[in-house]
Amino acid sequence: MNISFRETGEYLKVFMSKIKDYVFPMYSDVEPHKALWHIADSLEALAGREVAETFAKEMPEIKRLLEGDVQAIMRNDPAAKTDKEVVFCYPAVTAMLHYRTAHVLLKLGVPVIPRMLTEHAHSVTGIDIHPAAVIGEGFAIDHGTGIVIGETTIIGNNVTLYQGVTLGAKNIRRDPDGNPANLPRHPILEDGVTVYSNASILGRITIGENSVIGGNVWLTHSVKKNSRILQGKTQETFSGGEGI
Repeated sequence: MNISFRETGEYLKVFMSKIKDYVFPMYSDVEPHKALWHIADSLEALAGREVAETFAKEMPEIKRLLEGDVQAIMRNDPAAKTDKEVVFCYPAVTAMLHYRTAHVLLKLGVPVIPRMLTEHAHSVTGIDIHPAAVIGEGFAIDHGTGIVIGETTIIGNNVTLYQGVTLGAKNIRRDPDGNPANLPRHPILEDGVTVYSNASILGRITIGENSVIGGNVWLTHSVKKNSRILQGKTQETFSGGEGI
């Protein structure tokens, strides 16, 4: 089914509105089962019935993950007073709502639309997450403006990023024809990692679990678990306690 760019935009607007209604029904006047019907109906027009039916089965897991993201923000931000405040006001929720939806669609083989969703979120939040990135449970973004998460990034559970963080590629390899090779080129952040504002973590390196990366750090090598990396200082390990 071929539909115009304008029609695609209208379908996606309804689609994402109903995704939010389903995930956060306590703040919606639409019953979850009705929201799910609208989700499937809109997606069928864009990607066909089989994709729509399969995606609908994934909605409970998307809901669970997003609820966990909200709780992670609540745990990390003393300024967040209620779940409702986080859902309505925090750009991280908008970015993750679009990312987690787009990630499932990408895995289902839907072309273009996953990028449309995450680029829309990027335009309204300043948070740029490629839909192919893999992000675990309890993901917290504080402020968020200027965050970039590249295509082959892998993020574990209970990871926190602050504004301006880049999880990017150090360099791009090319195939024999001179075209960019789509190889793993972005970082792996293991469980419990915290990355403070404006840090750049580049290349296929691993940040060990429970490590803390300080603000404005430029990091292009792997670090062991429980490491603390500060600007202008060498790697050191620590045994927990307060972060930076």
